[in-house]
Amino acid sequence: MRAVTPTMSNELNLDQYVPAAGGVTMFTTSWCGYCRNLKRLMDQKGVAYTEVNIEEVEGTAEIVESFNNGNQTVPTLIFPDGTAATNPRIDEVVERVGA
Repeated sequence: MRAVTPTMSNELNLDQYVPAAGGVTMFTTSWCGYCRNLKRLMDQKGVAYTEVNIEEVEGTAEIVESFNNGNQTVPTLIFPDGTAATNPRIDEVVERVGA
């Protein structure tokens, strides 16, 4: 997975979703199997996360699109440094948050 930084178009909205050290913000949908699997793995590894359903929270689908070439690809995770990863492996998540 590659780390990406926010573009100017999502910088203001993104600020409220940048997590504290040691956790992630996870953008999901209710029907995403990859999201459910990654949440289960993060629970097992003790990774703190805040889940944000892009179908329910206004403006968040656009944040996800800005990291994914216009696509609403989930799970998209935001890390404490403001970078993101789409559908990352659990090993990457654990390494990046220091869990």
